[in-house]
Amino acid sequence: MELLVVIAIIGVLVALLVPALARGKSAAKRTACASNLRQLGLAAQMYWDDNDGKVFPYRFENDAVGTRYWFGWIARGAEGQREFDSRQAALFPYLKGRGVEVCPSLDYNSDFLKLKAVAASYGYGYNLHLSPPLAQSGLRITQIQNHSRVGVFADSAQVNTFQAPASPERPMLEEFYYFNQSEPTVHFRHEQRANVAFLDGHVESEKMAAGSLDARLPEAGVGRLREELFQIR
Repeated sequence: MELLVVIAIIGVLVALLVPALARGKSAAKRTACASNLRQLGLAAQMYWDDNDGKVFPYRFENDAVGTRYWFGWIARGAEGQREFDSRQAALFPYLKGRGVEVCPSLDYNSDFLKLKAVAASYGYGYNLHLSPPLAQSGLRITQIQNHSRVGVFADSAQVNTFQAPASPERPMLEEFYYFNQSEPTVHFRHEQRANVAFLDGHVESEKMAAGSLDARLPEAGVGRLREELFQIR
């Protein structure tokens, strides 16, 4: 009888500890993600200092086999098989491949994740409203009024139904590299919240804008941020 009581007590303790451990693990991932975004924000500030305050574009130029974006160069080709070169990223000279580009809460082993390239590239997106053509060409950081309220980087992903192995019948989650006011490309992967880095360098946890959940794969938690984070004027 005493042994049964001890076993019952141990069972109760385990039931109490497992959720607490899960919450602790989730909190650690959220903190690591926030650190990644903070470093990206600092690297962006160094870029602006070295480039007369001009913001960097989302897309730079094409070459014979691929395209250079703010996060690096990615080749043309089949999804999940394209080459990726992070050394051509706008912020690489300031980060030097520190490994801050991948959020620990983005599960690269998930059966529902569709890879873009042969290796993980970026788990974060750039505010497209800071980049031409949505922003004026030559926009300078000093022209933006409230740096503490404008987001520059955020947890990002999108739901894909149009590129194999994804399909309308089998929606999949994939990396995505920008966010804006109109498309659901922010990934609320931290207990239904997303980390956002702001122009002044601080990071906040944000809720999804009401009514913006991408219903094609609702369990993924992809949606939009509130409009206030895009008011660059």
